[in-house]
Amino acid sequence: MRIALSRLILLTALAGACSSRRTNPAARLPGVAWEIQPPEGFRRSGRFVGTRLPESSGAALSRTQPGVLWTINDSGDGPFLYATDTLGRDLGRYELIGAENRDWEEVALGPCPRGTCLYVADTGDNPERRDFARIYRVPEPPAGDSLAERTLPLQGGEALRFTYPDGPHDVEAMFVARDGAVHLISKGRSGSVRQYRLPPAAWGSTASPIAELLEALPIATDRWRGRLVTGAALAPDGHRVVIRTYREVYRFELGADGRLTPASPPIACDIEEMDPRGESIDWLGDGDGLVLTSEGGFGTEGQITLLACGGKGPGK
Repeated sequence: MRIALSRLILLTALAGACSSRRTNPAARLPGVAWEIQPPEGFRRSGRFVGTRLPESSGAALSRTQPGVLWTINDSGDGPFLYATDTLGRDLGRYELIGAENRDWEEVALGPCPRGTCLYVADTGDNPERRDFARIYRVPEPPAGDSLAERTLPLQGGEALRFTYPDGPHDVEAMFVARDGAVHLISKGRSGSVRQYRLPPAAWGSTASPIAELLEALPIATDRWRGRLVTGAALAPDGHRVVIRTYREVYRFELGADGRLTPASPPIACDIEEMDPRGESIDWLGDGDGLVLTSEGGFGTEGQITLLACGGKGPGK
């Protein structure tokens, strides 16, 4: 049986004890003295066995289908969305008709004119030379055990082609605000981590819109130490945001102007040892529980981790 969302949160809270690994109260990153702490607890909940997911990149936990987790492959795949759960079981594969997978990197759920849509970020750009990037969105389809090992066509998708105001960027992190604005966070491959926004009105534009640069975020980049942004997620409350690198999870608050403010106190969660190949993140519910997914490696499937990461911000 699929694990209910409430049980997932409980499992996270009861996660195995963490080691007393490093706590670095003096980890000073740009403009903010982040305190890097071990997680309160974590639990490996499953692996993507038989789900055709060797390189999970992006995770979006359904709010209308308890236990359903949407994800995509990192590279070399077709225009496919995968439904699974936190055990890693196959709940269906969906082909987004008319879409191209140039370099899909992130998936998120958010509002759209037809209800709730899956948003897919075709925004990966390692050499940072793409002439344009693209977002797809499509109404969230049903998923379930009966659809395992099946590939279903997913019709009715929309594509939004856009550019950045300051040249190409490699982007692997995205979330969709309650007003339908798409927020994109650059990886920080060639400079600061930057936040961009595409307004809801950008959809249906006859010309390629230019994403608005909102700000540079206070996350230090270090490609050799794994400090590159690979995922982001907005909490169901519409205010809290988590941004992850290969090493840490940073907590922010989303303001009315769309900008992000570090949560108070500015605590980041150390995930370096538990998820070294991970790229995605989402919230388990209204609490502080998180779900991470990672790529496989060395003949193993990618894994799913449930994480308890405290540090409540002012919105709680």
